[in-house]
Amino acid sequence: MRRRATAAWWAALALALAACSAEPPPPVPSAPRSTPTSAPTSTTIAAGTTTAPPPSPSALAVTWQVGARPLPRRPDGFGEIEPTPPELVNRALPTKDVLPPPAGGRYASTNTAVPADVLARSTWQPACPVKPGDLRYLTMSFWGFDGRAHTGEMLVNARGAAAITQVFGQLFAAHFPLEEMRVTSAGELTAPPTGDGNSTSAFVCRPARGQTTWSAHAFGLAVDVNPFCNPYTQGDLVLPELASAYVDRARKRPGMVLAGDATVRAFAAIGWSWGGNWRGPVDRMHFTATGH
Repeated sequence: MRRRATAAWWAALALALAACSAEPPPPVPSAPRSTPTSAPTSTTIAAGTTTAPPPSPSALAVTWQVGARPLPRRPDGFGEIEPTPPELVNRALPTKDVLPPPAGGRYASTNTAVPADVLARSTWQPACPVKPGDLRYLTMSFWGFDGRAHTGEMLVNARGAAAITQVFGQLFAAHFPLEEMRVTSAGELTAPPTGDGNSTSAFVCRPARGQTTWSAHAFGLAVDVNPFCNPYTQGDLVLPELASAYVDRARKRPGMVLAGDATVRAFAAIGWSWGGNWRGPVDRMHFTATGH
């Protein structure tokens, strides 16, 4: 009996040791993850980040390159009207500085004769209905969509120059955002349409849209504010051509000009009217001293 018990004990010990030394079974493979057919180009993952947060509108906007994609032209010469890209539905592109920002983040402005080099890079040419001496070169502070103070530039008619600096001083005090403010160049008048511009500007030597007579801009007596956020519409035409998402004025977003707001009131105080009140076309970006 004792021999049988001893043999059984040694057999059990051998089985136990064999079990302890055996390799664990391979892990059960998890179900494969589905891979999206196209990854959004708007999400940027920083180095070392293990989980990508959902993209915010501002993160989407930074990926957009203004002027990079020409649109096919319509028979009337404008670009084809296309749906607003997701990156621009809540537009908040950062400002590219052309001048040093204001000291201390305070509003500052200058009002001088137009320097020769500025005139040379503008749309002015001898056939324009205004002489260079009738224009003034302004620099003015503004808040960008990036929450920073910037300095912009503008050519305007001399008779309204001082009042315009007051208007933009009020917009600065109200923290009304502008994407950019710069002098329009001659090349922009003949460049293929891209439908994504948003520069606040005044003097542009061109005819009125769809007409042969001079625009109020050609006299320096009109200002367009955030054109993309405040598009021009007439029939099926939307300008800029990618700004259809901003035709819905009930959906309020930064940079929009709305009836009775601080921007409209500031221009009205100097006697300028707003194209957003017109029945047709409706020119939401446009403020004018002439009514046109």
